[in-house]
Amino acid sequence: MSIFTGAAVAIVTPMNQDGSVNYECFKQLIEEQIAGGTDAIVVCGTTGEASTLTHEEHLDVIKYCVEVVAKRIPVIAGTGSNCTETAIYLSTEAEKYGVDGLLLVSPYYNKATQNGLFAHFKAIADSVKLPILLYNVPSRTGCNILPQTIVRLCTEVENIVGVKEASGNISQIADLAALAKGKVDIYSGNDDQIIPIMALGGKGVISVLSNVAPRQTHDICQKFLDGDVQGAMQMQLDAIDLVRALFCEVNPIPVKEALNLMGKKVGPLRMPLSQMEEANSKRLAAAMKEYGIL
Repeated sequence: MSIFTGAAVAIVTPMNQDGSVNYECFKQLIEEQIAGGTDAIVVCGTTGEASTLTHEEHLDVIKYCVEVVAKRIPVIAGTGSNCTETAIYLSTEAEKYGVDGLLLVSPYYNKATQNGLFAHFKAIADSVKLPILLYNVPSRTGCNILPQTIVRLCTEVENIVGVKEASGNISQIADLAALAKGKVDIYSGNDDQIIPIMALGGKGVISVLSNVAPRQTHDICQKFLDGDVQGAMQMQLDAIDLVRALFCEVNPIPVKEALNLMGKKVGPLRMPLSQMEEANSKRLAAAMKEYGIL
């Protein structure tokens, strides 16, 4: 059974001006996502600035998200780390809070071998009973989880059920789908590849775009699932300029800027992320206006 089908939001973590987590704003964002038809919430992922949250903050944000969502849709917690022991700690704590699944990024900086990746993910999976999605994003981690390793993990480790594929390499994802034979739930990790990946058998997307356009992102997936491939494709193409603008600087710089432009008051970023450059902010605002969300 898949953790979710459709569009999950990789939700931002709003901050107060002093850099602390703004829980009041976070609750509002969660409620707006649910009202907008989002199929699941991924909390404390890349977009949620998990890498600059302390362990205490990281777990507090997960716990708060679970409490606010109150089982209305699945909550998937990002609990990966480049330290296996840390990932086990975060994962076991998140399980206690009642999350519905975990998202585990490949170990960054260490650049583990494929055998090392298998051992790392298996050790974390063995510490919990929750379903787990791997997160393959080599542009950030410097480490590519190969299709053979993903299939091996999903075959040999009962609670590893799928992958967020953000390699951007459609050929590699096609190889994965061919090898998986339906044993791996594949989700797009890139908003410009939702339909291509679903056409290869993917279950949906874990989306940055959904932060600013939850209904549209949900509908891209739902139209495809309902058999309206042409309609889904057109919605994907209509969103391309906005998606490009949302990634013209490193995520989550543009999406936080976009939410602030929309009046959501999600606050600043934590260093070393910096405020968006003026020219890029203008480009983003123009794309948002063209898309009809500003």
